[in-house]
Amino acid sequence: MENFLEALQLMVIGMATVFSVLLLVICLGNLLIKAINKFAPEEVVKKVTSQSENVAIDPSVAQAIQLAIAQITNGKGKVEKIEKK
Repeated sequence: MENFLEALQLMVIGMATVFSVLLLVICLGNLLIKAINKFAPEEVVKKVTSQSENVAIDPSVAQAIQLAIAQITNGKGKVEKIEKK
């Protein structure tokens, strides 16, 4: 009976230790996230418009894309817009 109580005590102490360490990691992680967001905010990226966005896609390429979509979706898919990146 002594061994069982000692094992139970060790298990409780071990689980409490693991829980405490995990709680500490979560709290420090949240603190780090808040500090990073406060002192180093995300940079705003300005979108640069280029002339390539206004260039139309070759009609044969657009037709090939439409045919591929139609074949893959068994005629249920529809191409609404094709953009070049």
